[in-house]
Amino acid sequence: MALWSWNVDDNKFTMDELAFDLWGLPWSQTVEFEELSAHIHPADRDRVRAAFIATSSVAGPFEIDFRIILGDDIRWISARGLGADQGIVDRLKYGIFLDVTGRKQAEEGHELLAGEMSHRVKNLLSIATGLTELTSRSAASISDMTRELTQRLTALGRAHDLVRPLPGEQGRAALLGDLLSVLLAPYEDTAAFSGRIRVAVPRMGVGERTATTLAMVIHELATNSVKHGALSSETGVLGISSETDEDDLILTWAETGGPPITGQPDMQGFGSKLIARSISGQFAGRIVYDWQPTGLVVALRMRRAALAS
Repeated sequence: MALWSWNVDDNKFTMDELAFDLWGLPWSQTVEFEELSAHIHPADRDRVRAAFIATSSVAGPFEIDFRIILGDDIRWISARGLGADQGIVDRLKYGIFLDVTGRKQAEEGHELLAGEMSHRVKNLLSIATGLTELTSRSAASISDMTRELTQRLTALGRAHDLVRPLPGEQGRAALLGDLLSVLLAPYEDTAAFSGRIRVAVPRMGVGERTATTLAMVIHELATNSVKHGALSSETGVLGISSETDEDDLILTWAETGGPPITGQPDMQGFGSKLIARSISGQFAGRIVYDWQPTGLVVALRMRRAALAS
């Protein structure tokens, strides 16, 4: 908690040493309001200016949360004080700055988790519908369909355990090929179209920390395919292959035989952002979508060292 006083006549602040450290500024007798504003995140700057001006006419306590930029870091600050002339002494208003970065990061984490949970529930319902349709194509009787659908849903449960493992269960997948096979097992046909999912990847290990992230990415791609792509069609085929490029592994996800693609869809949804963030953050890589008329081709570039960690 840092202390400040604000001269409402000349818009200059006097702050303690902790406040200067908080803002990343060298200590001085006073600092002008505009000098502080220059460090406020551009998205928050106008809002903070308007809020401070409003404190001159609105009585009672105020609290303003905003971001400041310190080099490559972003810090959340909460400015608190009393509005109007309440507590003013010799044209000086007094208040505090609080570093609330930890709280804001926790709030953002909770919002992300809530959004991801909602996204997962909707996806699972769509997957269940898609798997039911897949099973009905090859089942010769109700009993066959019941058995095959149960097998698919059981396989889906095993795949979901890799995406969201229980505490102490992380990193069970040891080989890349095994991981992909388990994740895609729910979507493989067991009769007429058996073998339409083809996986050809090198024998390489997947580390404990990265198995869950990669599983989440593959699960998201498979979900989109069973809803809109090759896995939603009787004649659809999915091939997963790989190649190496210096320190990287390029995993290629290629769909054919699905519904015709007439243009590039909007990739601003939660799932698309989740994949992009996972690939760049966990694997120091990137993802490229190629919407070909014959089907979607996705290139996942990942650092091999990160994949094995």
